[in-house]
Amino acid sequence: MTDKELILRVRELAVLFGDFTLRSGRKSSYYIDKYRFSTDPIVLAELGRRFAIHVTDEVDRIAGAELGGVPLATITSITTGKPFVIVRNQKKDYGTSKLVEGILNPGERIMLVEDILTTGGQVLEAAKSLQEAGAEIVKIVAVIDRLEGARANIEAAGFELASLLTTADLNLGGPH
Repeated sequence: MTDKELILRVRELAVLFGDFTLRSGRKSSYYIDKYRFSTDPIVLAELGRRFAIHVTDEVDRIAGAELGGVPLATITSITTGKPFVIVRNQKKDYGTSKLVEGILNPGERIMLVEDILTTGGQVLEAAKSLQEAGAEIVKIVAVIDRLEGARANIEAAGFELASLLTTADLNLGGPH
């Protein structure tokens, strides 16, 4: 799939227009419904191929935060053969009561995948949980950066960031 084909498919499937409140609390005239693109097998397979490009030899494991990062981590794991973990938003109060599900060994190097970045708050929370579990974050890679401050926040926290697409690529302009 070409860049143009991916952009058109994501825009067609997932970009909704109206009045929306984002997770960050910001208001927006458009919303990118990640579940509409991450549940599409054609887009998901392509995202796996594109995430795989960022998986270097120094990456031991992939991680994705619930809920949106789970299919992305899964397809990246399948594409690369690297195992993955799921980062919960909060500990469950039964069973193992862990924030990180799956096998994560101290010192492992992680590529953290994310769906959509606005301010980067959720992915930074996931990165902190992984670090507290003994992991090293090698890189954070997102599907879409809304270009609303996430890059500055993530880099200020000391992490390397890449995004596969931006809202400019989707012809949505700057922040709304």
